[in-house]
Amino acid sequence: MREIRKSLRRDKRGFTGLEAAIVLTAFIVVAAVFSYMVLGAGFFSTEKAKAVVHTGVEQATSSVELAGDVIGGGNTTANQIENVTLYIKLTAGENPVDMSKITIAFTDEYIYDSDLTYTSGTPSAGQWTYSFVKDQSGSAGDGDVMLESDEVAKLLIEFPATAGTGSDGGVDCYHWFQVEVKPEQGGVLGVKKTVPGEVDRYTVLN
Repeated sequence: MREIRKSLRRDKRGFTGLEAAIVLTAFIVVAAVFSYMVLGAGFFSTEKAKAVVHTGVEQATSSVELAGDVIGGGNTTANQIENVTLYIKLTAGENPVDMSKITIAFTDEYIYDSDLTYTSGTPSAGQWTYSFVKDQSGSAGDGDVMLESDEVAKLLIEFPATAGTGSDGGVDCYHWFQVEVKPEQGGVLGVKKTVPGEVDRYTVLN
């Protein structure tokens, strides 16, 4: 009898039954859970990468573009450009731009002003203002401060008093200047021009 029991303890052929099925099921469950975790982490990483790329594209691409000529306001006595008028509109597919949150910067060979002062009236040296251009229906915007897809805004930018070589804020002939239009979100619209050899009261700057 003792020999029979000893033989039964050593005989493992019965392990191919229920115990093997339990072990196999456990392996499948563990593998499934691990696979779900790996896939979940992959989906999360993909979404984060997509969001980063989308944000980068929004920041790199400009929200506004020029919608016409750049007009320099000239001082014919001093033969200088003292202000500039430009027209902007939204680029294709962009969201409306809040004009009250736009920043205007000015640069020439002598100074850099990163934030000209906004005024709702007539601008003086170092100030700027804007208005909406009337469309074919005779309306100038819809009454809010948002530049939308069917609207054009006119910007009048007076150069700082310290621009150029003198103290009157004028940029001399054959000298360059640059204004930058910086929306709250999106890329910067930079407009760099060189003053021609002769200045009129209103000069188209090429």
